[in-house]
Amino acid sequence: MIMNAELKVVAAGHICLDITPVFPESCRGEMDEIFIPGRLVNVEQARLTLGGSVSNTGLAMAFFGLDVHPLGKVGEDEFGAIAERMFRDHGIHHGLIRSPESATSYSIVLSLPGKDRLFLHHPGANDTFSRVDLEMELIKDASLFHFGYPPLMRRLYQNDGQELFEIFRDVAEIGLVTSLDLAAVDAASEAGRVNWRAILERTLPFVDIFAPSVEELLFMLDRERFDHLTHEAAGCDLTTVIDIEKDVRYLAEEALFMGAGVVLIKCGEPGLYYRTASEVRINNIANKLGYPLTGWADRAGFEPSFVPERVVSATGAGDVTIAAFLTALLKGFSLERCLLIATAAGACCVTEHDSLSGLINFEDMQERIDTGWKKRER
Repeated sequence: MIMNAELKVVAAGHICLDITPVFPESCRGEMDEIFIPGRLVNVEQARLTLGGSVSNTGLAMAFFGLDVHPLGKVGEDEFGAIAERMFRDHGIHHGLIRSPESATSYSIVLSLPGKDRLFLHHPGANDTFSRVDLEMELIKDASLFHFGYPPLMRRLYQNDGQELFEIFRDVAEIGLVTSLDLAAVDAASEAGRVNWRAILERTLPFVDIFAPSVEELLFMLDRERFDHLTHEAAGCDLTTVIDIEKDVRYLAEEALFMGAGVVLIKCGEPGLYYRTASEVRINNIANKLGYPLTGWADRAGFEPSFVPERVVSATGAGDVTIAAFLTALLKGFSLERCLLIATAAGACCVTEHDSLSGLINFEDMQERIDTGWKKRER
């Protein structure tokens, strides 16, 4: 393990406020059984938390001991002031861009007990984020550049993803390790009508760690299969009907063929599928890191999730999983250990309503792993 307390990362991209009404256990059931027009549904006190990749992944990496610089855009409004205050509460006093022309993004998170979440989302200032918002002088001093949720940021997917491509090209040329996470796409939105395959083909050669969910990648690369599985799931989480070999493996191979170095496909509750590139591509990442990635090349497999103590909410679980993987990578852990720590962090995350309250430090996670923490059966 590399012991370096000065590891600096930039967590850039989408940021918002999450407003989450807490539903009592009496609200267990299907969405259409609870949300009936004209019905009054009593809920508990709402939770107001930071959301989006910048906060979920960035603050998790900070919790795990990295020096994190957030790079996201909010409005000069009350929500923007709340976001800045929340970052200060986590000891981060810089990084947010305040835009007088845009409103701060927010999401209403509907998370029924035992069900996956439904989001009502306003993209706000995220839609205006572009390459000119990057602080290249700051970025060049970092070890890793992580970017999240371009499908929720209009400037980044317009014009065949030119802005996204240029961001990753420019950062890769500096010599940083790069990481990209996606987000769910509303098929009826502008983002749902763009050619995501073409955008990924342009961008992934400059992405070292590519970490989408299976739903996101299916939508972008195999819409017919996505629609079929969505119909088969009948309103349930898509991961309840996917077959790892049939529905996930070929997606990872495609992403690798497009140029990504390490592909991590988040499969929700079941776990995490991984596929790594050839030794030449992996050595390129190792050269950026400054230490060898022994045993990382030409690997593929599925890492099942750990069984959580309880399941309260899946909010931010995928982001936290990636945050733990990236932190472990920067600290010099083996591929096997990175995968264990990533899935352990995800299992910790789901025990609370927000993305951070359930987390424990690396040392405690590893102790639980090494003393027999049970894995899910596939």
